[in-house]
Amino acid sequence: MKAFYDAWYRWGNPPWIGEPRSELVRLVEDGTLKPGRAIDLGCGVGDNAIFLARHGFEVTAVDFAPSAVARAQARAREAGVEVDFLVDDLTRLSHVRGEFDLLVDYGTFDDLGAGDREAYVREIVPLAGQGGRFLLWVFEWRLSRRERLFTRLLPFGGLALAPGEAETRFGPWFAIEKIAGGQELPGWPRGWAAYLMERRSVVDA
Repeated sequence: MKAFYDAWYRWGNPPWIGEPRSELVRLVEDGTLKPGRAIDLGCGVGDNAIFLARHGFEVTAVDFAPSAVARAQARAREAGVEVDFLVDDLTRLSHVRGEFDLLVDYGTFDDLGAGDREAYVREIVPLAGQGGRFLLWVFEWRLSRRERLFTRLLPFGGLALAPGEAETRFGPWFAIEKIAGGQELPGWPRGWAAYLMERRSVVDA
């Protein structure tokens, strides 16, 4: 999967790049998400990371595709903002340190297979400081029997989260609110959802 995405970012333009995502823009501009230490998990070419840096956040941004990180670094320089871009694997972090006030993931977690989703949760949960927020955007729909079989046969990756999966995987550590979602998104599969989570205290977790 890493080689696939690295080649795509090197030679092409994935359809999700070009501007920060609307839910993130709204939550920052209306003051729900306040400046602090933020990390973009699966940053691609840096649209969300650059937006956050422009709005006063101290930003770390991670992707496992070196070509994506190189493009993101160049775009941040052009924008005149500082972002700490890292090449790292979100299922086996080796370069990210410390806690963050805000975690952002647009379309990375749902792209992982079941085993890698478990590893992702183990790696990501400790990054959220107490009261830290986590904005997660995923494809989400009730998989058909054929889709479930196809997902099990994939050598890597996944199709979408099943309804309730975000709550099951992250609920022990985060209070979770579904803030947006729909059945149709032009040019994309048939269901999506956005979640805003808040890290529980150690006592509550």
